[in-house]
Amino acid sequence: MTAPTLPPAQASHVAALHAALTQLDGVILGKGPQIRLAVACLLARGHLLIEDQPGVGKTTLAQALARTCGLHFRRVQFTADLLPADLTGVSVWDAPSSAFRFVEGPVFSELLLADEINRATPRTQGALLEAMEERQVSEGGVTRALPEPFFVIATQNPAAFVGTSPLPEAQLDRFLMTVTLGYPGVRAERQLLETGGRSLSVRELPAVLNAGMLIAMQAEVDAVHVAGPLLDYLQLLARATREHPGLTTGLSPRGLLALLAGARAWAYLHGRGMVLPEDVQAVFAPLATHRLSARAGVSVPDVIERLLRETPIP
Repeated sequence: MTAPTLPPAQASHVAALHAALTQLDGVILGKGPQIRLAVACLLARGHLLIEDQPGVGKTTLAQALARTCGLHFRRVQFTADLLPADLTGVSVWDAPSSAFRFVEGPVFSELLLADEINRATPRTQGALLEAMEERQVSEGGVTRALPEPFFVIATQNPAAFVGTSPLPEAQLDRFLMTVTLGYPGVRAERQLLETGGRSLSVRELPAVLNAGMLIAMQAEVDAVHVAGPLLDYLQLLARATREHPGLTTGLSPRGLLALLAGARAWAYLHGRGMVLPEDVQAVFAPLATHRLSARAGVSVPDVIERLLRETPIP
């Protein structure tokens, strides 16, 4: 099937997007698929969860993405004593004006890195996830909107690490995608050694995009066409997860909508004005893995691979 191309105005946005991806590829070495999934997640107005061990480039990815996209960036290190107000902000008494003044927390940024989110208490995790879902903060009876775009990249240590509080399933569902970076390949690792790391170049990265362009791109992603047979395919995949004997929890309706949004963003990222089955297949694992629960001895990634292989395309 040949998908329609994008109009010229949108095509220029995609060209800028590809220039941004090229820049990111030069900083985060050997992680092209993960970079594109992160950008697709941003375009789909979602949030990204990265589960991996320390030192594989999670923070560098967030910083490089913020610099390349021209977004205001804040990083919060989650710890057991972090309070919800440390994230959202607090009202303080201003003596000269004889009134309370709201001091914004780091959540009032365009790209927020929530580092090691599973080291904080459930109460603090919930405060962030509520802001992610509603894109606003309520304090002292006043509701304050968060910036647009608003994108959260949260990192999570493996559950076996000491001092972690795993996110409940309902909170995991607030993240559009989960990815892992893993160790670099041999060539990328050698290049990393030869250059002595890329932290300096991240600080010097020029902005290829800006917030206004990203907001326009997000609107264009919403307009990417989805044909009826493609919707049939999405429903077949969702039904397959719900009926699989090895899974105890299948894809929910909200998860299905997330899959549609992710597939639209992936199609847009590749310059197409229509979603194809391969777009759905490309984002299905990052979108579904954290939303599915398996019985003992059953591997969710293995089930997903089998479902993609066996589910017929209408």
